[in-house]
Amino acid sequence: MRPSGTTFTGMWEPFTLLLREWALPLGLAVISVEYRMAPRVRHPRPVEDCYAGFVWAAAHADEPGIDPERIVIGGKSAGGGLAAALALLIRDRGGPTRPTPIGQLLLCPMLDDRGDSVSSHWMAGVGIWDRTSNAIAWQALLGDLYGTADVPPYAAPARATDLSGLPPAYIDVGSAETFSDEDVAFADAIWRSGGEAELHVRPGAFHGFDSSAPAAALTRDAREARIRRLRRLLSRQGVSAK
Repeated sequence: MRPSGTTFTGMWEPFTLLLREWALPLGLAVISVEYRMAPRVRHPRPVEDCYAGFVWAAAHADEPGIDPERIVIGGKSAGGGLAAALALLIRDRGGPTRPTPIGQLLLCPMLDDRGDSVSSHWMAGVGIWDRTSNAIAWQALLGDLYGTADVPPYAAPARATDLSGLPPAYIDVGSAETFSDEDVAFADAIWRSGGEAELHVRPGAFHGFDSSAPAAALTRDAREARIRRLRRLLSRQGVSAK
């Protein structure tokens, strides 16, 4: 049986951790896209790098033994935002011969450049990724687009007005972090568009809690839930996940 392909963008966890937790138990191949980062480059180059990585993985599936019809895209923080943007880009550039991901795994994704949510104001000056850090990051990515109405959804997925036709999304975020409200709103927008989203808001969890506190009960619960989601996705596609 050929392994499924999982393309992850912007992951904080070491590659060996992904192999141990997801690849080995579920029989996955894990590909990490080395996208260029702001401020060295600005939008759209990071998401275009991710798109190029996805296209390459699908086109060269036989080399690492990937099944091009069973690719999950995902990422964490800024990488989660890029994964959500990548799903939009794949949908909008799709064709009859272009593979479509079977799911998105979005871990505390960075989705909205506007910074006007309640949780973003709550986290002003608090935590490892506060309101100021978030604004600086968006300015680095968007350049002159920052603060305008012209920011495209491929840069900030929360700007998308149509979230239909996307792969099923798994969204995992802490309740005590900048991205909490925008991630909840994104899941709601997917539901309103008739799509599928599984949303988890971890009580009291801060940004990157699972990396900072890997042995915590909350982290174990989150990782087990992600494994279950991946297993369901693979089973839905006719893959026997261990």
